[in-house]
Amino acid sequence: MKKLTLFLISSLISIQLFADEGMWPLPLLNQRSAEMQALGLKLQDYDIYNPDSSSIKDAIVQFGGGCTGEIISSEGLVLTNHHCGYNQIQAHSSVEHDYLTDGFWAMSRQEELPCPGLYVTFIEKIEDVTDYVKKELEKETDPASMNYLSPTYLNGLAETLAGDKFLQNNPYIEVEIKAFYGGNQYYMFTKKVYSDVRMVGAPPSSIGKFGADTDNWMWPRHTGDFAIFRIYADANGQPVEYAETNQPLRPKRWLNISVKGVNEGDFAMMIGFPGRTNQYYTSWEVAERRDIDNQIRIHFRELRQQAMLEEMLSDPATRIQYSGKYASSTNAYKNAIGSSWAINYQQFETSKKERQDRLYNWAKQKQRNEYVQALDQIEQIIKDRADLRRRSWALDEAILRGIEFANVPTGLQSLIDVLNGKDKAAQQKYLQALEIAFETFFDANYAPQVDNKIAKIMLAEYLQWIPTENQPTYFTIIRQQYKGDVNRFVDDLFKKSIFGSKENFNRFIARPSAKALQQDPMVLFAQSVRDEKSKLTEALKGFDAAYANAHRNYIKGLLEMEQDQVHFPDANLSMRLTYGQVKGYKPKDAVTYSHQTTLDGVMQKEDPDNWEFVVPKRLKDLYTNKDFGPYATENKMPVCFCASTHSTGGNSGSPVLNANGELIGINFDRNWEGVGGDIQYLPDYQRSIIVDIRYVLFIIDKYANAKYLVNEMNIK
Repeated sequence: MKKLTLFLISSLISIQLFADEGMWPLPLLNQRSAEMQALGLKLQDYDIYNPDSSSIKDAIVQFGGGCTGEIISSEGLVLTNHHCGYNQIQAHSSVEHDYLTDGFWAMSRQEELPCPGLYVTFIEKIEDVTDYVKKELEKETDPASMNYLSPTYLNGLAETLAGDKFLQNNPYIEVEIKAFYGGNQYYMFTKKVYSDVRMVGAPPSSIGKFGADTDNWMWPRHTGDFAIFRIYADANGQPVEYAETNQPLRPKRWLNISVKGVNEGDFAMMIGFPGRTNQYYTSWEVAERRDIDNQIRIHFRELRQQAMLEEMLSDPATRIQYSGKYASSTNAYKNAIGSSWAINYQQFETSKKERQDRLYNWAKQKQRNEYVQALDQIEQIIKDRADLRRRSWALDEAILRGIEFANVPTGLQSLIDVLNGKDKAAQQKYLQALEIAFETFFDANYAPQVDNKIAKIMLAEYLQWIPTENQPTYFTIIRQQYKGDVNRFVDDLFKKSIFGSKENFNRFIARPSAKALQQDPMVLFAQSVRDEKSKLTEALKGFDAAYANAHRNYIKGLLEMEQDQVHFPDANLSMRLTYGQVKGYKPKDAVTYSHQTTLDGVMQKEDPDNWEFVVPKRLKDLYTNKDFGPYATENKMPVCFCASTHSTGGNSGSPVLNANGELIGINFDRNWEGVGGDIQYLPDYQRSIIVDIRYVLFIIDKYANAKYLVNEMNIK
């Protein structure tokens, strides 16, 4: 009996330590069911994912191309993050109707705002098609072919498997085959895409983005990061283009919502579409990530963001224009910082090396030379591509991402040829196309004075980082004609280019000239940058086939060596489930974080002179009066909680569910100390940051007075 008790205790400890790790494809849930139930799950795996019937899976959608959302009513309401809907909120905002600052709440269906270009995707079916794909790949004759990872090739196989008749009869159905484990396994996803999605509600940024960049990637957190949309369909519930006569979707599944709250140690699970992880990195790839990718990104984005923020704080219109760009930039910037910290502090190089050394010795013993060769190849490739990769990352971060006018239209030779001729109709046609291209570049979110300021900073720094002989050829103009004076060079670009201002462009359109296009300095600058990028891309591409093949064999070797273990494949924007516990953590000596934050913390952080920590008056009044409705616990209004679930980018907006499968929160971030979990899970540090569903309901009900939305939901 003592031995049995010790065994059970040991098993439970083992589950606590290791069960949190993993982003599991839904067809693998039957392998995780026992561990999930040991942690507290009260459902069966088929309640979550049932290939033959409706299940919780059917209430989860991919929101746009890179977030997750969940259906929370029988009338098509979708809940996601404020930052996932940010571009839509921004698109509907103006100085007169500043929904970013003030929030937006539709008080009737007629007030819901259409969102052109936004779509949500349901996963209708998931099928293991490994045998089919491998059989087709056997027909390949090119030893350097990368079709085993090619989305174009794999999706072509998916369409063949689905059949032309099926796809023609279901125009809003898409099929996709994705590679898993580096191309050692394949799943096909049948997806239904809805494109009539309307904005229903969003809190002001002072709630939905409270703490902004200072608190981004940080815990404790006090952000109400949510937004509400609604899916519309035709009378039969099928996807259809936007029309006023469309009806709210009647989904086949929506989530129940629990207001019971969470406690330390409670079971929690999350379903979503995580974007990318690198759990199968070797030690050489870990070092490359830190010393090239992260280092360059951190350095150049810091410079750009400082300049951008100065302009945003000095002008309300600029703040609206650049808020989305700034948020996107800082998100990846902080990720890179956290990733490098984890690589060093958690000694990822050492742990990855230990694993690859085990494989190396095992393969030698088993005479599996293909795995030995795979490791040798990866090491050599990382070494050989280092300089090219450094140059490519610097060009990306400093110029292509950092300077907006680096993306003005190029490839204008056809227009130049037409302007040199006498065909007036053709000239008019090409000029109209150029006007559209200009409007795309010089859109409502572009401010030339901001681009000018940032360009001077980024270009000067790039010239210091990259040797002269490795810079785009047009940059010789800076040294020769401008004697290295970057400021004067950039000012002249804006002064002389037809893309430097709307006035310049309008003067050109009034009197178009082939010579003006041929000599346009911004076009020549942008073309030279793109030529350099193409050259670097092509050179790096020379390593791709050998690297992908070596990496596939490396993963295959690990799976074979560790066949007694269950492995999860790296994230690839496919639907996954992760599970763990509601749990705080200890980030460093003498510092302990609990699992829950409350509205008390919002008030403690309030700073009316800092745009990141402004608290709306109405929220302060509700707090002062303790007017929390039924959503408080012991007279405290919960705001956020954290859990040990293994999440990454793409999980933004993912539903967090309790042991009964009820919605208890919306994932919106990770802690800074856990960012390295993309490379190796960190059980003591990695935490998903989640807005408590009670805070969401409180904001909708008490702050926005939109209780009719709460009445649509199934509240438990």
